[in-house]
Amino acid sequence: MQITASNTTDLDFSKSPDGLLPAIVQDARTRVVLMQGYVNREALDQTLASKQVTFYSRSKQRLWTKGESSGNVLRLVRIDADCDRDALLIQAHPTGPVCHTGADTCWDAKNEGEFLDHLERTIQDRRDHPSASSYTTSLLRRGINKVAQKVGEEAVELVIEAKDDDKDLFLGEAADLMYHYLVLLAAKGYTLEEVRDVLRSRHQ
Repeated sequence: MQITASNTTDLDFSKSPDGLLPAIVQDARTRVVLMQGYVNREALDQTLASKQVTFYSRSKQRLWTKGESSGNVLRLVRIDADCDRDALLIQAHPTGPVCHTGADTCWDAKNEGEFLDHLERTIQDRRDHPSASSYTTSLLRRGINKVAQKVGEEAVELVIEAKDDDKDLFLGEAADLMYHYLVLLAAKGYTLEEVRDVLRSRHQ
């Protein structure tokens, strides 16, 4: 159940003697689990109102907005309750490392998600922050027509390899096509998630 300001009363805060619900925070983009905290009703209300994830700190005995000291806030995307209405899954966009140690997550894991998503973000970074030594940057600088042409060339090469039975060559060309396809999406200002949305709509 998605939690909004109008249905927080459906949550069961009574199961915990201190009136706190565990809240798992997940990166809304990468789906990587970032941290766990606890919320009371006041912290939840403040999260929904401010759109910045706020917890109840058991050590400080007060409300605590993530990033209030470091600046690495969690920008709220959505909150869902579990089937018993006594635990929360919070999806958010982190603005920096989440753990107080400086790590991406409190489990000392990189917040990269699936490799294709990581590759897409790297390509977008080369687009937004050009590097003279980057092939991606040099390709994007040549314009949309050149990027589209490269996708066409890689597609033809993949078709040619598909007619033979050389696994390594076929997979190599498939990888080349996927990479240049992601560059084309970045050049057009679109994302892989938007393509996924189209596929999901067709699958219904």
